[in-house]
Amino acid sequence: MSDVAIDLDDVQDTILRGYRVNLARHFVLTITDAAATGKLIAALVRGDNGLPAITTARRIVPKPAVFINICFSASGLAALGLGADQLASFDAAFQRGATDPASAATVGDVGLSAPQHWIGGLHDGAQVHILLSVWATESSAALEGVSARLRAAFAGSVTELYTQDGTEFPDSTVHFGYRHGIAQPTIIGAPPRKRDAPDAQPPVPAGEFLLGHTNAAGGTYRVLPVELSTNSSYAVFRILEQDVAGFESMLARYAVETGIDTELLAAKILGRWRNGNPLTLAPAAQGTRLPDAELNNFDFVSPAPATDDTLGLTCPIGAHIRRNNPRDAAVIGTDSTHHRILRRSMPYGPQYDPSQPDNHARGLIGYFINASIRNQFEFLSSEWNLAPDFVKSATSPEGPAAGNAVYNISGEDVLVGVNDPATSSFTLAGKGPKGSANRTLRGFSRLVTTRGGVYCFFPSIKGLLYLAQLVAAGGAQEAASDAAASPMPYQR
Repeated sequence: MSDVAIDLDDVQDTILRGYRVNLARHFVLTITDAAATGKLIAALVRGDNGLPAITTARRIVPKPAVFINICFSASGLAALGLGADQLASFDAAFQRGATDPASAATVGDVGLSAPQHWIGGLHDGAQVHILLSVWATESSAALEGVSARLRAAFAGSVTELYTQDGTEFPDSTVHFGYRHGIAQPTIIGAPPRKRDAPDAQPPVPAGEFLLGHTNAAGGTYRVLPVELSTNSSYAVFRILEQDVAGFESMLARYAVETGIDTELLAAKILGRWRNGNPLTLAPAAQGTRLPDAELNNFDFVSPAPATDDTLGLTCPIGAHIRRNNPRDAAVIGTDSTHHRILRRSMPYGPQYDPSQPDNHARGLIGYFINASIRNQFEFLSSEWNLAPDFVKSATSPEGPAAGNAVYNISGEDVLVGVNDPATSSFTLAGKGPKGSANRTLRGFSRLVTTRGGVYCFFPSIKGLLYLAQLVAAGGAQEAASDAAASPMPYQR
């Protein structure tokens, strides 16, 4: 299937487009009656019985008051009737699930972030079957009205384990004060973004986010049965609690130690100033916020010394944005195009007021969307966020005397790493051979704690209807004939 042949009516919209909304509510559900759940799924697809219809990627005009999307865990698909042979064709990480010890260790969900400490019943992956997400444009009344109709429809089919709300902050900021949702990949064949002009970053093949389409390696991810194998996707749902007071205290401490202004230090840690301007384009001062279309028009490597940042002298190599999208830098894992993810997140909890400190839970909640959890989300988390040795040897146009990239990064990601004061470090690079002019910040703690997670599968619209009729038919499967008729999933 061609990258550009995307059936917009068959794709759940949150995969291809983020919603510009102010409110979100995520329902965590367990299936109590599979047949009744099948009827619920069908009603949600069609918008029957007064329920909102699952939102597809076909643009709706005028903009609706709410958007609805649904996804399933591996145990949820099993509860709906998929057989073990079929589930074995799914992404290996998805089969394990977020609460599996191997998954948790891979992404750094250890210590207080370990699954046994997760809230809302999310610690028991076997009982978490469905995530149903509702996004409301701006009306809390609309969100509550839809939620009431959904809860009435849940009766006799699913049980609500937990509900987590999110609220967008002014200027699209998060609790740490940064603007978020900036560097989203441009997907080949996806609808153009209505407000933002395309940026200068290479577009990414649709198969990096949708099954059944060609991916960056020239292959195709598929699953069994074939009805679920086109226009579906995977996602990782995360509830990430942020230590805002700890972050601001850390900035103040290291500003004194280094003589660097706190806002510049915050920019060094992220790679962008808090208003979104990248250090690469605004190295000395935050300045007036750049137009959205210009915020990603930069790379890190250039043949011209004046614009090259191979060594991370302007934007540290260990900065959050460089770890998650190294762009044209030399790194392990092919290149950044093969490991991009889509982020659909929103803050939860009240904004922090430093003049009135409190202990309210606050953080970020949402989905990281990809066509391979192992090759995208888990790869980013383990190989690039939690380790400094993903950077290959590289010198700037000035030659080895100015330094080498491998010496200019240390520790884990400051914002999402498993940082222990005894071992944590962050390198501020200076010009000199073998890191001789570097400064290293040490002794900081973990700033983000995982409070919940689910490895999810977003079926296509046709896939949802297949699941609905599957349970209606008693879950009878022809796994052997499916396997003979369908190619096995592509593995990198």
